Amino acid sequence: MDRELERAQELARIAGREVLRMQRGELKVEMKPGDEPVSVADRRASELIVAGLVESFPTDKIISEELPPGPGTIDAPRKWLVDPIDGTKDYIRGEDGYSVMIGLLVGGRPSIGVVYQPTLDRCFYASPAGAFVHHEGKTTRLHVSTIGSASEIRLVASKSHRSAELDKVKRELGIDNELNVGSVGVKLCLIALGVRDLYVNPAAKTKAWDTCAPEAILVQAGGRLSDIHGGPIEYTGELAHHRGLVASNGLVHDEVIAKLSPLFPQLR
Repeated sequence: MDRELERAQELARIAGREVLRMQRGELKVEMKPGDEPVSVADRRASELIVAGLVESFPTDKIISEELPPGPGTIDAPRKWLVDPIDGTKDYIRGEDGYSVMIGLLVGGRPSIGVVYQPTLDRCFYASPAGAFVHHEGKTTRLHVSTIGSASEIRLVASKSHRSAELDKVKRELGIDNELNVGSVGVKLCLIALGVRDLYVNPAAKTKAWDTCAPEAILVQAGGRLSDIHGGPIEYTGELAHHRGLVASNGLVHDEVIAKLSPLFPQLR
């Protein structure tokens, strides 16, 4: 997987430099179905990444948030999942809580993951050899925190899609420490970095490209990602995740699931 990981990092940086340039220049924004914003930069980054992957891995299938999947793509044994700008609202506001994400699924499971934050020039990445972050000229192996009790959890939550249901989650778990970030990928990588311990999304709105790359990173760092009832995240068939998300350092996961699952029967 060395070649795949190296190319994914290279393409994430190329796309990241382009979207950063566009963020600081003229930013054109449109609305997608579901009243979600999309910028010209989303589409430009998608074009750059997809073209690079096609050139390097012509037999692999590719799914990008900004492109409809081609025939036979959904159930292909090897496929790339691309989110050209994860956290578009942060991007549009000129903030740094967005990322460029590229993940590779092999046999239905995330094997390669790259989450790149252009404004910080910080790159999280993982392969079967481990999870790492490169920042300020230094590469560090990632490992989740040792927090083992729900009451000690440092929560990371959505910045643009925060709902009242999250307050119910905090009350149930006794959490009073919360950080808000736009990108799902960055949230999971902060758990992999050991500076946050839990992310809970009780909504049924995330897609496969939101979780593929960061799940590869989180798992290699010792963490865990599941639906809100503890089931695995599926990447075959439908691209949407309908049962919510829980990402953690692994140590608090079972306690969190036991307390939260009864609160969201509608997500079964």
